[in-house]
Amino acid sequence: MPIKNRQQFLTILTLTAVGLLAMDRIVRPPLAKLWNDRSARIAKLQRQVKDGKMLQQRKNWLRGHWDDIQKSSLTNDTTAAEGQLFSGLNDWVQYSGVTLQNVAPTWKQANDPTYKTLDCRVDASGSLDRLSQFLYAMETDKMALRVQSIELTSKDATGSNIGLGIQVSALVLVSADVKK
Repeated sequence: MPIKNRQQFLTILTLTAVGLLAMDRIVRPPLAKLWNDRSARIAKLQRQVKDGKMLQQRKNWLRGHWDDIQKSSLTNDTTAAEGQLFSGLNDWVQYSGVTLQNVAPTWKQANDPTYKTLDCRVDASGSLDRLSQFLYAMETDKMALRVQSIELTSKDATGSNIGLGIQVSALVLVSADVKK
């Protein structure tokens, strides 16, 4: 090979090597990042499609469950909601035979404007059997209640009369389309 052809060959080879190196260092990283980002987005979209299909399959159950929640929540009218809770308390007291000593309701507005809660501290006393019936009646009622805390204390030396302090929250949906 003559010297001139060899110089041209080596120049082309060197430029090709520099070009490949530049491509490896400059062009490949952004393309690799783009590829990885696109793969991650595709995986995320595939998960969302899968979740969407699962929601579609459970649509009827979810709607039925949401309807049950809406029906079991208290009415949006403050006085009527307190009346519903007191009526429930009276039913549970009559069912169980406990003695109510104190009922202290307080309203709490949540950070979310679509609902609020009626928190109520209830103090009652009775035998362990009657208090169990009271708690059972409260828990099995359709009213949307959540028991926050329970305290049991002995009211006498023998332990036959027990005091119950219970903090419950009742759900009140603020939205106008609540079905009762």
